[in-house]
Amino acid sequence: MEDKKYRLSGGMSLAVPVSDADKLISACNGTAALLYIYALRCGGGFSVKSAAAALKRTEAEVLKGMELLCSMGIFKSGEPELAVSLPPEELPEYTAEDIAMRSEENSEFRAIINETQRIMGHTLTSADLKKLFGIYDYLRLPAEVIFMLINHCVEETRERLGPGKLPSMHTIEKEAYVWYNREIITLERAEEYLLRKRTRSDAVSDVKRILQINGRNFTSSERKYVDNWLDMGFGLEAIALAYDKTVIKTGKLAWKYMDSILTNWHSKNLHTIEEIANGDFQTKSGTFSFGNAATAGDFPSPQKKSRDDAELMRKLLNQSKNN
Repeated sequence: MEDKKYRLSGGMSLAVPVSDADKLISACNGTAALLYIYALRCGGGFSVKSAAAALKRTEAEVLKGMELLCSMGIFKSGEPELAVSLPPEELPEYTAEDIAMRSEENSEFRAIINETQRIMGHTLTSADLKKLFGIYDYLRLPAEVIFMLINHCVEETRERLGPGKLPSMHTIEKEAYVWYNREIITLERAEEYLLRKRTRSDAVSDVKRILQINGRNFTSSERKYVDNWLDMGFGLEAIALAYDKTVIKTGKLAWKYMDSILTNWHSKNLHTIEEIANGDFQTKSGTFSFGNAATAGDFPSPQKKSRDDAELMRKLLNQSKNN
């Protein structure tokens, strides 16, 4: 049988020392060889998680491969330069020839191009194709994850700017880095991430209604306040109560004042309106404070006050939903 010979079809750009190549060949270990190439591609180092995701290996397989590479003296364990975990926030420069060759050879990437153009409703420019290829080739996001990413960016852009508006490929590239850095590299993780974002978006819309903001979105500063309140664990009823107290005190929506109320409650671990109402009646010593009242009998009990405040807030919320 004739001994066939093969040559690389593309250009050679990653230099491998002959001594390292000899060691890799003698080891006969595919994972170790892939890790070596991946390290070169990432500039000399990587994290276990990023390598496992990119090479479709388990973290245990990556660690085993690294042990072999370290035992051969190709890698040094514990060195700081091996702690490079993420690529720079900039895709490599691809040539038009790179894109054309991969589009011709790789049916999966062709499918990604066709689906992206269908979603976006127009033919991608050369610059767009380079960014799309970088997301696929450099960040190694699977095709189905890329489709979910692009659809998500389209939905967010239209929600923010109006029907018919589309995101730029630069916007899609930035979101792709967010997904990569959060290890959203499988269909399941993408679905979980988008579900969390939709849940947060619904909560933000409810807060906007409570604050009686109509006809516009939150500004970036306002959104930071709202996200912080939700991250603290406050529900809609507690936020409505803080808003009510703010308007009574200042006569308007004063963001800093309202934030101080919620931050104070959070520092005392008071997050529901029942907890807040009870907490408002208690001093640091654990006794009840009734201002200038002569006797405690002039006031309702903390438990009754808590129930009354809770019922009031629920009525206010229901009224706002009906408006």
